[in-house]
Amino acid sequence: MVQTAAVSVALWTSAVSVLSLAVWLWLLLGRGMFWRTDVGLPPSAAPRTWPSVCVVVPARDEAAVLPRSLPCLLGQDYPGRAEVFLVDDGSTDGTGELARGIAHSRHGLPLTVTSPGPPPPGWTGKLWAVRHGIELAQDRAPDHLLLTDADIAHAPDSLRRLVAAAETGGYDVVSQMARLRTASAWERLLVPAFVYFFAQLYPFRLIGREGTRTAAAAGGCVLLRSRAAERARIPEAIRSSVIDDVALARAVKNAGGRVWLGLADGVVSVRAYPRLGDLWDMVARSAYAQLRHRPTLLAGTVLGLALVYLVPPTALVVGLVATGAATALPGGLAWLVMSATYLPMLRHHGRPALSAPLLPFTASLYLLMTVSSAVRHRRGRGAAWKGRTYPRPEAVPEKS
Repeated sequence: MVQTAAVSVALWTSAVSVLSLAVWLWLLLGRGMFWRTDVGLPPSAAPRTWPSVCVVVPARDEAAVLPRSLPCLLGQDYPGRAEVFLVDDGSTDGTGELARGIAHSRHGLPLTVTSPGPPPPGWTGKLWAVRHGIELAQDRAPDHLLLTDADIAHAPDSLRRLVAAAETGGYDVVSQMARLRTASAWERLLVPAFVYFFAQLYPFRLIGREGTRTAAAAGGCVLLRSRAAERARIPEAIRSSVIDDVALARAVKNAGGRVWLGLADGVVSVRAYPRLGDLWDMVARSAYAQLRHRPTLLAGTVLGLALVYLVPPTALVVGLVATGAATALPGGLAWLVMSATYLPMLRHHGRPALSAPLLPFTASLYLLMTVSSAVRHRRGRGAAWKGRTYPRPEAVPEKS
């Protein structure tokens, strides 16, 4: 009986490890080469006439980061007409006054600081601020809108390169995933994996390919064509979205627009996440919303993460210790493929190749963050951010 049970365990473990290896081979070859990090801005040429741009910056309690980010934005070397609207979303730390002071002390793009008041039911604070900024910008009739977060520092030529890429390629959305900070030990462990998982969910090459349904953007840097925003009803159509960048790109693509997303070098986040709890809160705030608040999707995600990231090292160890090569070999190969696909992202963030085999441990932390997100939502503390907690979209009454 004991021997029969041992054989059953060995057969089951071998089958699961083979399945995990098959999944990794599909991810390697059939998932839009998500693991490649050479997706920079597409080739572009300077337009004959530079279109006008209005930059909208939603900001809530951002006094700590504005001195490093806002001067970069105001100092853009842009040949056309451009101006900046910073929308102070109920800050209590003097964000608006600080922004005015920064603009007063330097020459650059004109800055308007405004505040829309608290968001009404059915709107997230960020999207209510974006709506107010876009509304003010409409008086200038801009050709493009640049939606960028208050913690994002742009290289001097960032706006020029974004607009040139959009005009040359005919894109309605050109978005760059900002390079996130990797100064603390937890940032170095978790940030490359965060971008890696995002690219796995939304392969950049598939996003930019016509005829595909895959759509996503990175909210820190989104250049949006004004006509496309009107067609897609941005931001009204996504007003309750916690993951607003993905929702924006999906709405634009569904309305017939073209979307491009890639990695950035000259767009950098200056926000610090020095502790594990800081990064944990960032992920837990939106992970369950990404799963549409469905327990079935949560269960499937947990099982999927376990199969893809936890089975390979477990199968290798179990095979070496107990069940033999039939388990150890596919487990080891799956772990090797996993590590190989992670190497480009580690290099992109300046991390050593020896960190690649740690991905299963990092993935286990993200698995726990996802479960934590679901628990927080069930307790009414889900999408909490800077003093606000947002309910599930279907719990918000619609206006009659």
